Amino acid sequence: MLGADKGTLALGVSGGPDSMALLVLAHAATPGRLMVATVDHGLRAESAGEAAMVARLCAARGIPHETITLSLAGGAGVPERARAARYAALGDWALPAGATALLTAHHADDQAETMVMRLNRGAGVRGLAGMRPRATVPGHPALRLLRPLLGWRRSELIGVLASAGVEAVEDPSNRDERYERARLRAAMTSISWLDISGISRSAAHLAEADAALDWAADRALTDVTGDAELLEWTPDVPRAVTLRVLERIVARFGLRVPRGSAVARWHDALTQGRVATLAGVRGDGRGMPWRFTCAPAHRAR
Repeated sequence: MLGADKGTLALGVSGGPDSMALLVLAHAATPGRLMVATVDHGLRAESAGEAAMVARLCAARGIPHETITLSLAGGAGVPERARAARYAALGDWALPAGATALLTAHHADDQAETMVMRLNRGAGVRGLAGMRPRATVPGHPALRLLRPLLGWRRSELIGVLASAGVEAVEDPSNRDERYERARLRAAMTSISWLDISGISRSAAHLAEADAALDWAADRALTDVTGDAELLEWTPDVPRAVTLRVLERIVARFGLRVPRGSAVARWHDALTQGRVATLAGVRGDGRGMPWRFTCAPAHRAR
């Protein structure tokens, strides 16, 4: 994955074992092409020292390093808010510096945990496909996001650090069972027969199925007719493909596509011959073809 990219690679390294192993492996594979940042979310007193530890390791290897300091408030939803803030900060740092991609240390155990979490929520094919090896950085579509360690187990990465003589720290929130992922991790670790690598491979198969649905939806979209004011379509493809086409219809009106569950409810209303609105698009399912227009703005009272 890294050998085909000839540009500067940006790494987000927290000081934890996963990201420190990524740093060691990436430096061995692409020496002279790395830049590293550590995001200090401001949530723990120890995080400044952890960033300094990463900076020392980078200095010893001649790798440019920067610490990005945030002031994130604790409380509800902190893992999700920290993730969003971290990607925003890393993108704002990497793009102006000329990086062609941002690398993160997500691995097979992370992928399996993500898949099981989404199974619990009733996710569809797109969600169950988990994290992709290649994506774009949230909020920074011009910056590629690479996850080169999705085929590695957590235990293998710890072995990389041991062989390299590199120390790492463990964020205590990773074991804090107030958080869903920490609870799930503890449960999955206790099940000896669970095949983490098998779950991760299943996510990869689902990613292929997800790409096939997009392929089919793009071809079905050619049957959508009309202009910027009115679109018409007669659905004659499976429901899973129809949902993807409906997403594209919303996008054609220049509007933001909502989450999949909302699109599914819209589809079901149209199938029942009703008029329903989603994300500012009014769909009329009272006959064939279905008709789509921009919904009138709500009048202020």
